[in-house]
Amino acid sequence: MLTGGQLAGLIVAVFWAVLVSFLAYTLLKLAKLLGEARRMVADIGDQAGPLMDDMARTVRRANEQLGRTDVITKQVGSVTQNVSAVTTVMTSVVGGPLVKAAAFSYGVRKALANRSGEERPPSRPQLPAQASRSAARGGPGANGGRGRRR
Repeated sequence: MLTGGQLAGLIVAVFWAVLVSFLAYTLLKLAKLLGEARRMVADIGDQAGPLMDDMARTVRRANEQLGRTDVITKQVGSVTQNVSAVTTVMTSVVGGPLVKAAAFSYGVRKALANRSGEERPPSRPQLPAQASRSAARGGPGANGGRGRRR
């Protein structure tokens, strides 16, 4: 039979055997994991060169496109300036005489109206849609100019 010291030694030996086997199993798993990580890093290293070449080519193409876009933007800016200049010239060439013709036409109508004896109070010119709305409400100033507007 075993004495108390021998039994305690046996229990400690079994405990250490279980602990060592657990640690050995854990170290084997860790070694497998490290081996797979080493292979993955090697694969990434092998693929990094072609990947960098592709990225450099892509950046070169993007720079070319940006250069073209810059040229197009400058050309659009010059076209915009040209259109602005043409608009200014057309406004001065057509707008001035057109305003003068309208003023002359208004003066002739006014003179003919005064000559024929029609003396009307001066009123604002109205667009056709505004004139029809004004007539539907009873004309301008139908409520004597007092009260709320509709």
